[in-house]
Amino acid sequence: MKAVIQRVAHASVRVDGETVGAIGPGFLVLLGVGQEDTREDAARIAKKLSGLRIFSDAEGKTNLSLRDVGGAVLVVSQFTLYADCRKGNRPSFVHAADPGMAQELYEYFADCCRAYVPQVETGVFGAHMEVELLNDGPFTVILE
Repeated sequence: MKAVIQRVAHASVRVDGETVGAIGPGFLVLLGVGQEDTREDAARIAKKLSGLRIFSDAEGKTNLSLRDVGGAVLVVSQFTLYADCRKGNRPSFVHAADPGMAQELYEYFADCCRAYVPQVETGVFGAHMEVELLNDGPFTVILE
């Protein structure tokens, strides 16, 4: 499982021109699910991201977590995180999970996040999505 976590001032996701998820300050999480991933992986990454201390405290040090600042999470599925570009110019996605498994783990991951964060929004699994965000920093972390 790969999670690209971007600290944002705000983020939203649209499908067919309609906003399906939007947050204020918090994390935009681009989540890729691999063939070998499990529910335990999803739970571990959800717990880890909720405790990441990458928000500034009163002294300007990155010392506060998402929970400390009351931030929100927007989770967007992104199987392309498993692109293998080693051969040729067309990426291979053979290491990405099949759609059924990926959707189940994506939804489970969002539910796990809800155990730690009051506001968790999502995109629409498998849909063509337009993601808009304002990076804060920018500050980007990758969890695997």
